[in-house]
Amino acid sequence: MNDDELLAAAREACENAYVPYSEYAVGAALLTADGSVYVGCNVETANFSNTLHAEEVAIAEAVKEGHREFERLVVTSGARDGVTPCGMCRQTLAEFCDDDLAVLCDTGDGLREYALGELIPDTITPETLGVEESG
Repeated sequence: MNDDELLAAAREACENAYVPYSEYAVGAALLTADGSVYVGCNVETANFSNTLHAEEVAIAEAVKEGHREFERLVVTSGARDGVTPCGMCRQTLAEFCDDDLAVLCDTGDGLREYALGELIPDTITPETLGVEESG
């Protein structure tokens, strides 16, 4: 799947966001190593702490289906403002992805690309905690 198709999938997911409080819709499309695509949108709750973020919804769906290797992530918002994953989402991505995961952010005029390691350097990993990965 190419970047334009991933962007379209992320934008479609964004349209399903439930954002009655912030009115800031976010969508994400995550490409697995085998070419599968998982999408997510943000789902807000009145207390905000239980809000689900688009990137985490996408990665949770993929992990639930047994995926552990990821190639690319596209993130968009209704504002098409180049939004990047928040710190919490970056840490969740770092649990499953290497520093070189391509994170593409929708600017409205195209995609701005980052490596996950640029967005969250020196992250906490299983190795940091002295835990071997169990896969």
